[in-house]
Amino acid sequence: MLLHDVADKFNTVSDQLPLPDQIRPHPALSEILDDEVRHLARLLAFLAGESAFRHRAATRYPAQHTATVRRTTLALANAAEPAGLALAALGAAVHHLGRLADLAHQAPGPARDRAVSIEHQRLVDRLDDSRTHLARTAKRLRTAADTRIPPTATAVPAPSPAAAPSRSR
Repeated sequence: MLLHDVADKFNTVSDQLPLPDQIRPHPALSEILDDEVRHLARLLAFLAGESAFRHRAATRYPAQHTATVRRTTLALANAAEPAGLALAALGAAVHHLGRLADLAHQAPGPARDRAVSIEHQRLVDRLDDSRTHLARTAKRLRTAADTRIPPTATAVPAPSPAAAPSRSR
């Protein structure tokens, strides 16, 4: 349940990002990016913190460290990489949005129009990169949650000759 819940939260961040045809250099986009960077940073901090907590617990209480606990801990740690990449892509999107805002105050002309077009495409690309990394994060978490560990096979001990009941009458 934990892994599915965290995956849902990453999907929610992704769902809040505007689609390519909705991206315009507007203050509302700045607000969206501000909110989603904060949400994503908290999720990434949760992954790191939970992974560290579980690692410490495994060291302190090795008998309680089951295969399921190990698998969950590894899934949380593995999700940190694409989550970090998503956060980096959002950081780059903030940069490109800032460049677009600066370009709006420059003198009109073909050079500015080209620069606006380039920065807009870079902004769209970074938001798409972030959405892709968020989807990868959620997928990793769901895959780990849905993977079942086969029970360990225990061999049935053969009865010892001394313990076998006698058939003689």
